[in-house]
Amino acid sequence: MSEKKHTPAEAKQSFLQSLLPQKKGKELVLDLAKKLFLIVTGSLLYAVAISLLLDPNSLAPGGVSGIAIIISHFIPIPTGTLIIAINIPLMIWGAIKLGLGTMLSTIFTTFFSSWLVNLLAVYPPITSDPLLASIFGGAALGLSMVMIFKAESTTGGTDIIVRIIRLKLPHFTTGKLFLMTDTIIVAASALVFKNIETGLYAGLACTVFSFVFDHALYGGDTAKLVYIISNAHEKITQRLLVELDLGATYLHGEGAYTRTDKTVLLCAMKKQFFPKVRQLVLEEDPDAFLIVGQASEVFGEGFKAHNEPLL
Repeated sequence: MSEKKHTPAEAKQSFLQSLLPQKKGKELVLDLAKKLFLIVTGSLLYAVAISLLLDPNSLAPGGVSGIAIIISHFIPIPTGTLIIAINIPLMIWGAIKLGLGTMLSTIFTTFFSSWLVNLLAVYPPITSDPLLASIFGGAALGLSMVMIFKAESTTGGTDIIVRIIRLKLPHFTTGKLFLMTDTIIVAASALVFKNIETGLYAGLACTVFSFVFDHALYGGDTAKLVYIISNAHEKITQRLLVELDLGATYLHGEGAYTRTDKTVLLCAMKKQFFPKVRQLVLEEDPDAFLIVGQASEVFGEGFKAHNEPLL
């Protein structure tokens, strides 16, 4: 079956529709302004991390930016220019896999952030301490990527590779995929610079980046998943519904030893509700059995919408 080809005008329309799906008038303008703000702010923070923290301290934090930092120390070409050069084949691949409409936003973000990297490179570094540079550089890089991803864009490079992998393997978090791809580049930086400490500091920057990225992007989505086994399940359920406005689901089980029917109460909640729920259960049934787990993401009423983009 032949693939449908899009004209440049159709590709532009596809990009705008993907950027602002089913929105009109004032809502469309506000959404566009929000996404442009995230891209511009995220790109500026990205440039600060690269030009004022990581690059001056010879820290290659992985990704295309890390490759560019390594190369720039041997070839007199600005890091931002190298980032664009390395990104060109990756953006072509991304356009094939993700669609030209989706990639238009990435192309803009990549060129804009790379221009900012070159612009800030003339200023002195914020710190010459590699430990501080790796911690704050990794954190700034992580926050910048979260902003750009929330605007449904990327800075190109391994961002494109990670988004394509996430389409195939959605059970991997984006931060962990970054960490996996970046480990190779960090190891290469230690070999190229012939300094194991530089590699270790770069590895620390990657770890901080992954931690900040995952917690900033997914942290608000984590929830407590509580199973409650109690003979007072009806009273507990009523108080959950009325006092805390929490939903619950009955699961039917059977005691393995007693062979008696058991009603298991399943309740997903934001983390801040758990202390109240625990106290409530204690008041109704001190002998209740509680199993508490973490839910990395919850979709549905009171949590994330099902139509939110996969990040």
